[in-house]
Amino acid sequence: MRPRTKVHTRGNARLDAVLDFLAFAAKPMPFTTLLDEAPRRMTQIFSADVCSVYLLEGEGNELVMRANVGFDHAAVGQVRLSVGEGITGEAVEYMRPVSCAAAAKHASYKHFDDLGEDRYPVFLAVPIRGRSGPLGALVLQRAASAHPFHEPDIELLSALGALIGAAVRQAELIDAERERTPKRAPSGGTRKVTLPGRPVVFGRALGAVAALRRPAARQTERRASVRVTHKDEERTLEGAFDVAEKALDALHRRARALKLGSEALFLNTYVEILGDMRFRGRARELVLEGNGIAHSMSRVAREVTRTAASFTKDSFLEERARDVEDLCDALSMLAVFDKRAELPQKAILVGDALTVFDVLVTSRAHPVGAALTERASGPRTRVLLRLLDVPAIVGVEGLFRWAADGDVALVDADHGLMVINPSKSEIMAVREYKRQLGEREEEGNPGTFQ
Repeated sequence: MRPRTKVHTRGNARLDAVLDFLAFAAKPMPFTTLLDEAPRRMTQIFSADVCSVYLLEGEGNELVMRANVGFDHAAVGQVRLSVGEGITGEAVEYMRPVSCAAAAKHASYKHFDDLGEDRYPVFLAVPIRGRSGPLGALVLQRAASAHPFHEPDIELLSALGALIGAAVRQAELIDAERERTPKRAPSGGTRKVTLPGRPVVFGRALGAVAALRRPAARQTERRASVRVTHKDEERTLEGAFDVAEKALDALHRRARALKLGSEALFLNTYVEILGDMRFRGRARELVLEGNGIAHSMSRVAREVTRTAASFTKDSFLEERARDVEDLCDALSMLAVFDKRAELPQKAILVGDALTVFDVLVTSRAHPVGAALTERASGPRTRVLLRLLDVPAIVGVEGLFRWAADGDVALVDADHGLMVINPSKSEIMAVREYKRQLGEREEEGNPGTFQ
């Protein structure tokens, strides 16, 4: 008798989900697509409530949640563990799966207040393996009423983790342990790399890289055929003050709409400076003396800085001097066109910090995204990025080592990643993402995708 055979047709929910995942993972795709889809599919395969993907970054000892289903999206890019810390860190340290039916009772349990993971104590973490060590971890969690993860679950998740590992390697995720010297592509420009950061404003955007700029030290020369009197320049400066006041008023309204509360109180400092008659009077005085607007505002800023420096370690005056300098730069740019400080339209902004100058002036170029280095810190940065209202990430190490003006970049602030010179499929994926969100491209609307 012939041995009995059986074709396992569709109908076994778990087998169907596994085969569908294998078919999905076998296709070439942008890394962000995998991060979007893999956790969702994993929860279906294992009947889990939560699935998280952690990637090993930094000096090779920090695990960062880069994808998740089940928790608030704000956790992505923010939840971080050291290797060996928590159940997930222990799985990576020993390169072995770790499971438990009551996570809070596990000796290595690490609690995160904002996650609300007490609801999902049934826990399984498996390491994602690379060629020469760990690349991250896959974590599944179930509600307290669910059954624990059994051996078949552990074996299957360990095997599926290898597919995630292959995608991580292909994404060319750059960290401090990898190449420190950028390689230039044959056609010029940096080759494709993926840089991790921390999400601040969610969303995805594509554009040309443009470094944040400030006005040049010397005022732009005017054409000889244009006769401009000192009174004309005084009126131009007054117009710049009016524009700045209206812009700050709009920022206040937006801050209230976003319920930023005390976080946005620093904007009041700029309103007070603009309303200071001594400040405005000194600026007008210098302009009427024939110093030009840019030079006059620069001189006002230097005078305030010298005053602050005359007081020993007065942090309030030092901070106010920086605010005055920032506002003087903004007024100068609002009053006098300076091509050297202009940014291309609809760019990805990169820099070490974001200031009110950028929200007042740089935003006129309608940037579509922002990525700031590890030097960008503090509550002001987060508030200003939210007011700028474009997809944004911060803490991008090696940003200026890999990105240069004109490079095409993709900011994926949903996962906290920046892709320099993305592939065609990644570009198409961003466009599809935007289409699915129902966002139409509108010419001249700040923050829209182009």
